[in-house]
Amino acid sequence: MIEKLNSLVDDISTLNSKLVLLIGPPRSGKSNLLVQLAARRKMRVLSLGATLGGELLTVPSTRRHLQAADIFRDLADDFASHGLLLIDNIELLFDKTLQVSPLELLKRHAHARRVVAAWPGDIREGRLSYATTGHPEHQDYGIDGLVPFKIH
Repeated sequence: MIEKLNSLVDDISTLNSKLVLLIGPPRSGKSNLLVQLAARRKMRVLSLGATLGGELLTVPSTRRHLQAADIFRDLADDFASHGLLLIDNIELLFDKTLQVSPLELLKRHAHARRVVAAWPGDIREGRLSYATTGHPEHQDYGIDGLVPFKIH
């Protein structure tokens, strides 16, 4: 599977939006696959929850929604290497108080560089989802502008 992902990362360099989402249930190996890809390419994986969360703790809660996207951009610049950014643990982006669209934020960064991110949700009938319907953080998206990489 790592061979297929590694090849895909090279292949997407010519696309307008260079976003690959690793999609699979919890404990399906998304994080492990990112770690393997990082090792092959001699780079680091941005663990967004811990890193962005730590940065946001220094910002007053009333201003976090104003600075979340800028802090994310700075972290992405720090972790990107050779035109590639690897991201894991993106659940914090779904926090409603941050007022960001997780998928749109990832897509925006995928215009400038290739982005491979672990998606903590599911894909069904051409729709990408996070959390179950009725959950306060539930999100549902079309898959335009991204390359799904399903892990079983």
